[in-house]
Amino acid sequence: MENPYEQVQQSILARIVNNLERLNESVVTLNHELQNINARNKNLQLMGQMCENYHKSVQFNMTATNHKRGPL
Repeated sequence: MENPYEQVQQSILARIVNNLERLNESVVTLNHELQNINARNKNLQLMGQMCENYHKSVQFNMTATNHKRGPL
């Protein structure tokens, strides 16, 4: 005797597999975009570090030459 719910179960399983494949594709796309964002953020982080180091250098030189002023 055949299971009367077999067709329904197969249909549900097919939908689940299809949805998981789409989810996997979305996760792969998301990971790719996150890698791009991280690469851009790394460049911004390096630029920020350069600006911070420049600021510290300027502050040191201004203090060393007695040209540093207080805030206006």
